[in-house]
Amino acid sequence: MLPFVNRIQEQKRIEKVLSRDTAAFLVIYGRRRCGKSRLIRQVLTSDDSYFMADRSEAIQQRILLSKVLSKLIEGFDKVIYPDWETLFETFNLRLNKRITLCLDEFPYLVKSSPELPSVIQKIMDKKESLRFNLLICGSSQQLMHGLVFDSAAPLFGRADEIMKIRPMQISYLQEILKTSAIETVEEYSVWGGIPRYWELRLNEKTLFDALEYHLFNSYGILYDEPLRLFIDDMRDTVHSFTILSLVAAGCNRLSEIAARLEKPTTHLSAPLDKLMKLGYIERIVPFGENHRNSKRSLYKIADPFLDFYFRFVVPNRSSIEIDRAEVVIKLIKEQFAKYVAWYWEKICREATSFLEINGIRFNPASNYWGTPAKGRPIEIDVIAESQDEKHLLVGECKWSDKEHNTTRLFAELEEKAALLPFANGKIIVPALFLKNKSKTQPEKTILDAEDILQILKR
Repeated sequence: MLPFVNRIQEQKRIEKVLSRDTAAFLVIYGRRRCGKSRLIRQVLTSDDSYFMADRSEAIQQRILLSKVLSKLIEGFDKVIYPDWETLFETFNLRLNKRITLCLDEFPYLVKSSPELPSVIQKIMDKKESLRFNLLICGSSQQLMHGLVFDSAAPLFGRADEIMKIRPMQISYLQEILKTSAIETVEEYSVWGGIPRYWELRLNEKTLFDALEYHLFNSYGILYDEPLRLFIDDMRDTVHSFTILSLVAAGCNRLSEIAARLEKPTTHLSAPLDKLMKLGYIERIVPFGENHRNSKRSLYKIADPFLDFYFRFVVPNRSSIEIDRAEVVIKLIKEQFAKYVAWYWEKICREATSFLEINGIRFNPASNYWGTPAKGRPIEIDVIAESQDEKHLLVGECKWSDKEHNTTRLFAELEEKAALLPFANGKIIVPALFLKNKSKTQPEKTILDAEDILQILKR
């Protein structure tokens, strides 16, 4: 089993709420495989009760839950409870001290018992007489979000803590895999921040061994992983598959996606918005433009694992199905550096907020593309304004083993920066983000993979 790492802040918040004098109601949700259940089990004690729901009928779920609760209350499972309210009220009456009850995969319970949120509302409205904390958890982000954020939902405004568990940072992946900084960037570009994928990766000797076994094999546990993710939150998995496949193939503008689907752009607003809320797709706009109104936005797959899957697994399913994984692996190795380069840029932009250069701190970074002067198109990988608004960091990212002419790269950066209209009056701070530092470097900012991961170990 993967050792428990990080989640310190989340753990402290949960423990704080559970330690209150009155009963507490907590809601935890997030994408499947993010480590929600592991976090909860880390917090719960032997005096608490944890129940993992399934897809069975309501009466069977109550039978299963009563068996779990009988470990705390002897004979609790000797009765068939006709409804949820009776079960919870009986449980509450028979407790002689405060405990925490966790209902994991809560959406399964709601599907078989639509009245359950109203029952919990009734229970939570009488907290003063309640002898147990209630923690509900679920992987269906849409359903969990609706249960607690929809003003018309019974549980709206009842929760003492609502926590969305997000993917983990890259620095913790290095801690788990014991890899070099460069290897960690490559691994993260495939697995992202999902602990369950890290656990599977640990079972194999190398990255490509893990890919061949878990992804490029029709029996692999991750071969149909996106389908399992989408079933939790989407009615039309085919449409989501198609959009992600198009984006992975390079259709990054709304007009391009619409043209390939042969649909008006207005028909894509809802599905794209949903994919963005779930964290599967991101909308990127050039630095300096209003995110809400910009018409120059690009759509990218936000999650590394899904990006890798739709870029390399989906187009090569035919080869995988006939056990030709070696063909796919060879193809990936030829394109892998280019694929990792995009995630290297993203990681560098994330690290920029934690950089301090000559005492200067910077706001969150973005990238830039456009034709700001004389019709000359330019691209800048990393661009961020300083917190004092006097400086502008402009950075170039390179993911290559070759020796770079850093003097030339710095000159090109400053030349590009001079063309930017929003750079007027700013002091330009050029920076290079390289896979490996140059042996001979000028007295300017150059950071490599080791530096960036160290910065992100905050």
